[in-house]
Formats: sequence, C-alpha cells, structure tokens
Amino acid sequence: MNSTSTSENPFYAADKRVLFLLLCILTLLLLYIKKAFIENETAAFEFLQDRPEGMILQIISGLQYLSVPLIYLWKFTVIGFVLWVGCFMFGYRITYAQCWGIVMAAEFVFLIPELLKIVWFMAVETDPDYYTIRGFYPFSLMHFFDYTSMDKRWAYPLRALNLFEIVYWFALANGVHYFARKEKRIVWWIVACGYILIFFLWLVFYVIVYK
Repeated sequence: MNSTSTSENPFYAADKRVLFLLLCILTLLLLYIKKAFIENETAAFEFLQDRPEGMILQIISGLQYLSVPLIYLWKFTVIGFVLWVGCFMFGYRITYAQCWGIVMAAEFVFLIPELLKIVWFMAVETDPDYYTIRGFYPFSLMHFFDYTSMDKRWAYPLRALNLFEIVYWFALANGVHYFARKEKRIVWWIVACGYILIFFLWLVFYVIVYK
C-alpha cells in the first residue's frame, strides 16, 4: 500500500530536510524580492532611509530573514501535533513525523499569494504606498474593506481568510488521506475538528486581545 501511494504522490513522502530547505530558500527569495523591489521603493521608506527610524526598520527587516526557519519549525511542530492528535482520536495510524511532513508540504500553498503579490506590485500597481502594500493579500476578504480607515484589529483576520487558506485545508486533507488510505469523509473531520477549528478560534482570540 505504501509503495503504491508513494508513486501516486511523491511530494508528501519527499525527504523532509530537502523539502524544508527548499521551502526556506523559496520563502527567503520571495521575501527579498518583495522588500528590495517593492517595500523599499515606497516614499515612506525612502524618507526614513537616512534617519534613525530607517536603521530600526533595516534591523527589523534583517531579523525577518533570520526568523523564517524558526517560525516554520514552530508552526509545523504545533499544527503537526494537532493533526496527529486528530488522527489518533479517529483511529488513524499516522506517525507524528508524517503529520509534520504533511503540514510542511501544505505550506508551499502560501508561496503562491506571495508570488502574486510581487507580480501585482511590479507589473500592475507599480507605485504603491505603505498602506496599500500592508493591506493587500490576493483573493482575501481584505479586498472588501479599506485598510486605511478600518480598525486594525481586523486587518490580520481579513487577510487570513482567503482562497489559499482553503486550498491549504485541501492539502492537509490530501496529506492525511495519502498516508492513512481511508475514507475521505473521516479525513475531513480530522482536519475540521483539528486545524480548521483552532484556526478560527485563533482569529477570534486575536481580535479580542488586539490593542
């Protein structure tokens, strides 16, 4: 059964170290392009370049690059554990390492909106301001609101509720099904009761505690 499933979809069974390295490289590349060719070209950043505030922004920017693998490790560890607990509760014999790999493989989905964002601001809206960049997320609920006038506590949830988040759910479900080879309906219950429920609870918690 395992040999058959591997031939059907080798991505979930790929070497975790190689996949993690590839994900980090692609993320860092997209982050560099976004900062160097979009964010750093805004009037606000150019104004602050020779001021103390500009130095602080550069330090923060550098820390973002360093934090990418750490954030990924934390995210995959937490979501992988949630997924593994869900599989265990529904009687699916999937290891924690496999759940960790599923979450990492699914994360590649979120590279697509970053790429679309770069293409949009480099080819379509070529002179954006800081707030336009901050409020932009492809195919998200943010497009129905004005970022400059809204309560900022809603900015992150509205960006988080997007088409790619739904695609991410499908990627998680396909990953669980890939290893478990059981009924898809149960797989969706695992993802819904595990990750999706916690995702929405996190958004509610964020809105409540935001200051």
